[in-house]
Amino acid sequence: MSLVSDPTADQSHFFAYIARMKYIVRWGLMRNTRAENIQEHSLQVAMIAHALAVIGNDLFGEQHDIGRIVIVAMYHDASEIITGDLPTPIKYFRQDILESYKALEAHAERKLTGLLPPELQAAFADVLESERVEPEVARVIKAADSLSAYLKCIEERRAGNKEFQRAEQYLLAKLDAMTDLPAVAYFRESFVSGFELTLDDLSHD
Repeated sequence: MSLVSDPTADQSHFFAYIARMKYIVRWGLMRNTRAENIQEHSLQVAMIAHALAVIGNDLFGEQHDIGRIVIVAMYHDASEIITGDLPTPIKYFRQDILESYKALEAHAERKLTGLLPPELQAAFADVLESERVEPEVARVIKAADSLSAYLKCIEERRAGNKEFQRAEQYLLAKLDAMTDLPAVAYFRESFVSGFELTLDDLSHD
């Protein structure tokens, strides 16, 4: 038995795991002109979710908890560090596959929570574990997630990649149906057209 103590024995590996989000690539079945990882995706979703919550509160009289929405959005794909990014056509191919994946996702979320020191686990479980997230919070984050995916489709199309055409049509229809969140339509009308422009066009005075 070694008499040398392990300097990492009392260390939590939670944030070391979270840092590996940058190695999980999205859109795995599709040809990408630029690969997108779940760390950068999660930041964009958090930014869009923040915007949707602010727009909803300030322009449409809603009462979103902006801070909670942003924090949950930051971690909304963290379980994929363990599960990987399962492509949508596979995830929704059959109901039993979806239910099994949801169970695996919940297990992965609890595993991540368990990596934290015991005194922090309750606070982080409220952010990491989907079953603890309020429906109104989840609704805004799902809208932001769809908007982020839609913007990715626009960027790929503009780069000459036809691989994302069907995904763009699907997501456009999905966003059109989000009439219960007027902030989604406002965001699209105010911000999405910029993603169709070149840098020179964006910089033009």
